Amino acid sequence: MEKTAASAVTDDRADAPGAAAVWSRLAKARLSALVLLTTAAGFVVAPAAEIDWARLAWTCLGTGLAAVSAAMLNQLAEVRRDALMRRTAGRPLPAGHARPVTVFAAGVVAGYAGCTVLALGTTMLASAFAAGNILLYVLVYTPLKPRTTLNTLVGAVTGAIPPIIGWTAACGELGPGAVSLFALLFAWQLPHFLALAWMYRHDYAAGGFAMLPSRDPSGIATAQSCVLTSLLLVPVGLLPTLTGVAGIAYASIATVAGIWMSARSAVFLRARTDLAARSLFLASLGYLPVVLGAMVLDRGSIVPTSRPAPGTTVIEVPAAPAPHPEELP
Repeated sequence: MEKTAASAVTDDRADAPGAAAVWSRLAKARLSALVLLTTAAGFVVAPAAEIDWARLAWTCLGTGLAAVSAAMLNQLAEVRRDALMRRTAGRPLPAGHARPVTVFAAGVVAGYAGCTVLALGTTMLASAFAAGNILLYVLVYTPLKPRTTLNTLVGAVTGAIPPIIGWTAACGELGPGAVSLFALLFAWQLPHFLALAWMYRHDYAAGGFAMLPSRDPSGIATAQSCVLTSLLLVPVGLLPTLTGVAGIAYASIATVAGIWMSARSAVFLRARTDLAARSLFLASLGYLPVVLGAMVLDRGSIVPTSRPAPGTTVIEVPAAPAPHPEELP
């Protein structure tokens, strides 16, 4: 009897993930990496005389901590629903691999640390956007998920804010270029998430989440939404060029990528299968790095701001008075 119990304990320990794996899942490492990608792109294409690599590092650190905070607090709020879904039942909280009080403390500390890093290392505006995004994700998006399918729109807003954080961290102000980045990320997330939600529609239904695919048995509304939002990527993808963020080469690549996304969505509309949805989802994963990479490589003609970086002390030296005409030789 004692031997059997000891074997059971040994098996449980063998099956339990390591601390690194637990914290990686709590931080949603892959999603946080995507957040950093969009943040860095926003920083690099913002108007500045040159890229301040130290400031970019502080921006990524602060934004990464803010993303980790939102991920942890979101999982803490959804632990009961996560336990009902096959896709998320193995997460650290529902699986019992992490204590709620520990995750709460870590999430709060990460949020404060991230906003502080952004405030001290970049700009107060970037810090304010990061703090606002955490609150929007945890206090608005998360409670809306089991209540209305419109939660996807709110979720798209939270996903479109990171490039704004990068932009404001670099130059300290908003502008049409920043708005164009927000619009691009917002439009991209809709077909991206709807395709994913269709593949896991039964899981979302089991968890009690009000996602469009879980309430659309035929998939027609879901697929039509994917087509419309993918088509929206074509004109929205041109906004960075129209606002001077990127050039013509970027516009050409963004247009082709938007058409490709639209074609994948059309296939999904014609055959509403998990395979077609997966094809669209994979296309969306390829779209973002290609388009953002083209934007960074083909930075546009925005005139760099002539203002000093936030936090820089400037001493103005009065100009010497012009000589009187009689004093000229």
